[in-house]
Amino acid sequence: MEPLNHRERRPPADSLASSNRQPLIDIDVDDVHTLAQGIVDTIRDPLLVLDQDLRVVTANRAFCQTFRMTRQNIEDRPVYALGDGQWNIPALRFLLENIAPHHTVMEGYEVEREFPGIGRRSMLLSAREVVSQRNARKLILLTIEDVTERRAAEREVAELLRQKEMLLQEMQHRIANSLQIIASILLLKARTVQSEETRMHLRDAHQRVMSVAAIQQQLLPSSHGDPVYIGPYLSRLSQALAASMTDDSRPISLKVQAEGGTASSAEAVSIGLIVTELVINAFKHAFVSDEAAGLVVVAYEAAETSWRLAVSDNGIGTPEGQLDSDKPRPGLGTIIVEALAKQLDAHVEVTRSRHGRTVSITHGTPDRAWLPFTGATTGLPPRSNGDSVAAA
Repeated sequence: MEPLNHRERRPPADSLASSNRQPLIDIDVDDVHTLAQGIVDTIRDPLLVLDQDLRVVTANRAFCQTFRMTRQNIEDRPVYALGDGQWNIPALRFLLENIAPHHTVMEGYEVEREFPGIGRRSMLLSAREVVSQRNARKLILLTIEDVTERRAAEREVAELLRQKEMLLQEMQHRIANSLQIIASILLLKARTVQSEETRMHLRDAHQRVMSVAAIQQQLLPSSHGDPVYIGPYLSRLSQALAASMTDDSRPISLKVQAEGGTASSAEAVSIGLIVTELVINAFKHAFVSDEAAGLVVVAYEAAETSWRLAVSDNGIGTPEGQLDSDKPRPGLGTIIVEALAKQLDAHVEVTRSRHGRTVSITHGTPDRAWLPFTGATTGLPPRSNGDSVAAA
């Protein structure tokens, strides 16, 4: 019985090779040439075999059929002399002349020319060196790919994209004009109605329409799916809000402090609408007396995939005796903010004090604890790195 660890002995590689080695078949030179020509002819793209002097050694069937030429009119002629001189391009000639001496490779050189019998075509040329081991003769394989239809399709797609961009700009322009018209009608009606409650509702609707117009205007530069940088976006939006909510009765400052962060266009729209609702509510309800100048702070900070948005004011806040009372019935603005926060997968937190109110919208759970925002609710100025926008 053979041991368990027995392994079959194999003869050395040299002896195995010698025992299985078959004698080389003596192939005639003419047969080799025929075989090589047959291989070249099987290539579907046009192909030329050139010598070191860029003279055509042979061409495949695809080349002759594509350019409507015969091998007799091609072989032993310089490539730049073929046809009506379509290949006589100084840059192309320079690249081909450097392939053999410097062992370089040419990839994807594009030529667009008018060719006899087939019209204007776009051709993609690639070339590399091949060295014959028998006689050390250096040859160059030049392949030619017709990309005319591909380039036409690319131009068509580019034109469609251009038309789409024009239609998008036209649509955005029409939306902006329509919003302005609606806002003007609402403001006009608010001035003519007798009921103070109706007038208040019409003015609220006017402010919301103007805020949507402001958001749409701020998102115009972020087309083609580019990310929206939250800091500049909130600064521009707050500037538009401040301009549309001027109040001569007392000065109110609207400030922005943002620490980086980007969002998609859809997310930026929701964030902008949240900021608009909270700022409108602060301007309307937080400052009811003329004792001191008001301050509203819009703050944003991000940490990887988490972020926090807060709108604070130093208005009337909540009297001390009411801090622990039941939550007030939510108004339309609160309902809108909560719905938008839900779309962003964020939660809303409201902090009230005698010195004002802060509404925070938080998305995700950051690795580090959020630092408390300085500003409106503490009576301190905003951080030095924040942008500020003042509203009269």
